Amino acid sequence: MAQESVKARFFIALLPPEPIQSIAARLIQDLSQRYHTRTAKAPPHITLQPPFGWAPTALPDLTDYLTSFANNHPAIPIELAGFGAFAPRVLYIHVAQTTQLMHQQAALMHGLEEHFGICDPHAQQRSFTPHLTLASRHLTPQSFRQAWEDLQSQSLKANFVVNQLTLLRYEQHWQVQSEFQLQP
Repeated sequence: MAQESVKARFFIALLPPEPIQSIAARLIQDLSQRYHTRTAKAPPHITLQPPFGWAPTALPDLTDYLTSFANNHPAIPIELAGFGAFAPRVLYIHVAQTTQLMHQQAALMHGLEEHFGICDPHAQQRSFTPHLTLASRHLTPQSFRQAWEDLQSQSLKANFVVNQLTLLRYEQHWQVQSEFQLQP
């Protein structure tokens, strides 16, 4: 179902629970203050489907599909294991590429493309690297090196389960549009 009059931007993600949200937000704030970096105006998240345009009038079709998808997929165990970088622009919390996470992300992207024609050509050209972005804007080569050295000296390990898919919508900043409960 191609969307003729695209009026809104959406993306689909996994939002970590508290206190992981607070830890990530604190790291984002620290990097912003020390190195003048920024991220997208969104809560800390693991992107499953990158931003796409969608007509708000067709939102019920998309939410019906996401409800069905979530009803047929289990909650996702997540393992955070330190930090990573997409040099020279992005710093992030590393998310382990577990079989379940990788499978569900691929199934979601495939289903969205098959049912609605939603696809990100850039995502199709590279493998999925799950992560929580900490800095992605306003990084000079020097500030990137300094911030990356700083992050590498820290350790972060955490395990948690994400129980829902989250659809976010952009309206001056990214905000939660809907949440879809995964199977326990």
